Amino acid sequence: MKVVVIIPAAGLGTRMAPVAAGSKDKPKSPPSKQFTELDGTPVLIHTLRKFAAVDAVGEIWIALRENEITGFRQRLKSEAKDMLKKKVEIVIGGEHRQQSVQSALNAITAAPDDIILVHDAVRPLVTPEIISEVISAARKYGAAIAGIPAVDTVKQVERTAEGALVKATIPRAAIVMAQTPQGFRYSVIRKAFDEAEADGFLGTDESSLVERSGHDVAVVMGSPRNIKITAPSDMELAEFYLGK
Repeated sequence: MKVVVIIPAAGLGTRMAPVAAGSKDKPKSPPSKQFTELDGTPVLIHTLRKFAAVDAVGEIWIALRENEITGFRQRLKSEAKDMLKKKVEIVIGGEHRQQSVQSALNAITAAPDDIILVHDAVRPLVTPEIISEVISAARKYGAAIAGIPAVDTVKQVERTAEGALVKATIPRAAIVMAQTPQGFRYSVIRKAFDEAEADGFLGTDESSLVERSGHDVAVVMGSPRNIKITAPSDMELAEFYLGK
């Protein structure tokens, strides 16, 4: 039974973009947040190294925008030769995360019981322990995600033209804040993606597709440090955690 990791990294990351001079709204040019340097190294390479260091992981598939593939291959060879001990492949990603993951799934050769992990390109602080626990739970249950309990009070709202109105307070005990990696037996995630494609359904993450397909998804404990870098302030926090 092998473990294959998919990293969808074709997003633009516009929330990380600097603001153009004289404008409060338009970024100069949307950079890819996964290529923003964290302690001198692109966030994406930090993330990839976490999985390359896990013995159970056999293959890593990265979905990138087509115009970024050649340059990133060169960076891997020059800056991250340590990663090349694993099988590392790059495919062309899509406009949406789901399309990027599907592109990788279409390229992978896997047995029904092989484990597919999907991880955000911009979660570089994931730990080997979280990765291993998601792999174990996916093997046992067929589908598993990392997640942490909600610490803030969660409100359900109704959007109006003048703002939002609270409609209900959702008990925190029933809420989990989903993280990645998310792990699945190949047969489970393949079925979920095929059904979503046939129905034209676009989900928010891989788990949502698997849930829609009728398969239970287990949750293992993630970490508050397993942050997703989406804004400049997240980079400051990531640098702090990385330093520790």
